[in-house]
Amino acid sequence: MMKGRWGRKRVSQVGRGGEDETQVWEESLGQREEDEQIAIRYAFLPQSEERRRRVKKNFLRLQLKSSSWIKTGSTPEHRTLAMEEEKPWALFSEVGEQGYPEAVADIMKKHFQIICYRDFLQNPQLHGPKIQAIFVWGACPASEPSVLSLLPSLKVVANGGVGIDHLDVLYINSLGVKVTNTPGVVSDATADIAMGLLLASARKIVEGHQIAVDPQTTYIPQWLMGVEVTGSTLGIIGMGHIGFKIAQRSKGFDMKILYYNRNRRSVEDEQAVGASYCQNMDDLLKESDFVMLVVNLTPETTGLISHRELSLMKPTATLVNVSRGLVVDQEALVKALQSGTIRAAALDVTHPEPLPRNHPLLGLSNVLITPHMGTNTYATTRRMVQSMVENAVAAVKGLPIPNEVKPK
Repeated sequence: MMKGRWGRKRVSQVGRGGEDETQVWEESLGQREEDEQIAIRYAFLPQSEERRRRVKKNFLRLQLKSSSWIKTGSTPEHRTLAMEEEKPWALFSEVGEQGYPEAVADIMKKHFQIICYRDFLQNPQLHGPKIQAIFVWGACPASEPSVLSLLPSLKVVANGGVGIDHLDVLYINSLGVKVTNTPGVVSDATADIAMGLLLASARKIVEGHQIAVDPQTTYIPQWLMGVEVTGSTLGIIGMGHIGFKIAQRSKGFDMKILYYNRNRRSVEDEQAVGASYCQNMDDLLKESDFVMLVVNLTPETTGLISHRELSLMKPTATLVNVSRGLVVDQEALVKALQSGTIRAAALDVTHPEPLPRNHPLLGLSNVLITPHMGTNTYATTRRMVQSMVENAVAAVKGLPIPNEVKPK
């Protein structure tokens, strides 16, 4: 054992399978150069030629293995630090009310050194060249040219969620950067909230709650009548992953299911949920008691539901939107709700989000609005972040990307 002002070191030989293996424990750190000299000096202390050769060989092996392992220290803290320095850097929004839940930040930290957008802006010249991935959550941080120009090493923009209407995929790809999203993992949670909105609107659940907790309530009103869900007709516009999940759930309510989609689904899919294909959207609008919007936002779907489409719906019908706010002409929707053209609307999405506090939709009693919370469950959020990380890791390593978004 050797002591010095820099601390103590001890070296022992541990027999394993008949062979000696040098292990070095550092109980306190000193100057890195002196530490290295100590180890080298010990390797050449008087002892048998064979043992001296083994000690020297093991020291050199350890030194090469981890870029001067003894210099960086052998404590768990120093090994962790060395591993952290090997991780690629990623930019994300923040942890907290306007960003990621604290519970999922560990998923990103396992594979990346992460820096929040606020800290990045403090010194973009320092941090920018290191960043290889952006994790986009709720459209933040914005992947705009002004930001992307500061990230010369960027390899991937990993989006949380399916919709990528906030990303200029063509432009990002032109920089040699991949774009990814997280399809599949959001389908169940989004389908759940779609049915929740439908049920809450149809059966006036929010209004019932307000009456039940109102300090002025002295009796249970009998006028709070809703509309029947069981046996009604549901029209689904957009029969992708989420639309199909909604159809599966609505089958449990014995609903008649109509759908309109760019491409007709297989006969097996239709039979599985009892869905009938409509060749044009107008027929679906005319026949449905509930119209469910589950489409991606594209130039073709922007303003898909406007004055004409709303006028085709039954006056007893409800519009449910879990896609994007811009799919609906909100001015036309306000007029339809005020005039009684349709019975009600239930919206998980608007434009913008949140709406201005004086927006007319907020003052209508026949509108139910939730703050774009379709994927907001702990399990789904973790799966989304896990998928984002898997996509980003693959892109950084040059491997096949599970969910790459390519321009159409």
